[in-house]
Amino acid sequence: MEIREATPQDWPRIYPFWSRIVEDGSTYVYPLGLGSDDARAVWMESPPGLTVVAVEGDDILGSAKMGPNRPGRGAHVATGSFMVDPERQGRGVGRALGAYVIDWAGREGYHSIQFNAVVESNVVAVRLWQSLGFTIAGTVPEAFDHRTNGLVGLHIMVRKL
Repeated sequence: MEIREATPQDWPRIYPFWSRIVEDGSTYVYPLGLGSDDARAVWMESPPGLTVVAVEGDDILGSAKMGPNRPGRGAHVATGSFMVDPERQGRGVGRALGAYVIDWAGREGYHSIQFNAVVESNVVAVRLWQSLGFTIAGTVPEAFDHRTNGLVGLHIMVRKL
């Protein structure tokens, strides 16, 4: 598996799994029903941010986006978002993308990384981030309307660099 910067030509292969994950309604706060152009505007970062893809040969296994969590006086804290093609889960793609973002943020001089909205019922993601050194700084109760579980909390997770 290789992780490289995403190109505009990658988007048509990212959007199908991006859309499937969002429409599932269990992990992301993005609006349902976003078309390709609107979704691309949300996912494909411009500098100082970056979007990458995890690839194996010509197959895109997953994608991550990263950049400053907030502008101005908050720009020393990075953030990231991750999506792994559901057909490619269980192969270490999420862990590889997470490690990439941690390394990238360190190289770019960020002080820490903050994830603003990790759905508390997404126990696989919570365990993954904890195994990569993130802690739960707090949980906003009932902040996410999970498609099947109803209102659940959103964890704010942080990792110092």
